[in-house]
Amino acid sequence: MTLAARLGPRLPVRLVAEAAARLYPRFEPELRRLPDFLPRGGTAVDVGGWYGPWSRALARRAERVVTVEPVPRLASALRATAPANVEVVEAAADEREGTATLWLPSGDGGERGVSSLVRRERVHGSALRVGTVSVDGLGLEDVRLIKIDVDGGELAVLRGAARTIERDRPALLVELETRVQPPGPVLELLAGHGYAGWVLPAAHWIPLAAFDLAGHQEQVAHVAEHGLLRRSLLPHRRYVNSVLFLPDDRGPAVPDRRRVRP
Repeated sequence: MTLAARLGPRLPVRLVAEAAARLYPRFEPELRRLPDFLPRGGTAVDVGGWYGPWSRALARRAERVVTVEPVPRLASALRATAPANVEVVEAAADEREGTATLWLPSGDGGERGVSSLVRRERVHGSALRVGTVSVDGLGLEDVRLIKIDVDGGELAVLRGAARTIERDRPALLVELETRVQPPGPVLELLAGHGYAGWVLPAAHWIPLAAFDLAGHQEQVAHVAEHGLLRRSLLPHRRYVNSVLFLPDDRGPAVPDRRRVRP
């Protein structure tokens, strides 16, 4: 268990949420680049909220944020600390509404942020039953972004968001890790919706088709094992695991950084 995961349950949730919001952009620079792909207004969906670093950032640009988080402790922390325009749905995002088994590491109440409906033998040792929802079933309007971080269940979440994707054509920010699940099915599904991928390995967005995601992740897989504090505070090579998907006729904007704030 990482240091942050050990300390999280012992600290006030507001302190943990504030620390996560400040530290996350250090190793997820996509969080600092929201103006590139998220216009102001509308609805943003944060699937896999954890302590809310993405929800807090999205709340500064979207009129409404809907955060889907199945771990009871984390959902409670989000309700206590998230901005007023963030609505927390305590459930796991899936292909349809129902119930499912949520897998967590042994001795971890969700603090590591690797709970999943897809069990990994070397990671998950405990479980609980949770309700499931689909993005389509949430009845949302004017969806401009869906961010998905569910540790292996991305394909099911996207299938459950198919009508929303076709209707609103939102930006999709999807965590894809080849050590967890092959990305091929997600790429095929989104290509069918007319979406193309983009990644941010350095200062500029590049097409996913021009970036060896699997090879890159294999080379720096050790970075992914580091905890929040270590990845945020110590020098290390960038580990790219977030892919931005946009409709084929759109690309990430490059706004004037002097005038646009996330």
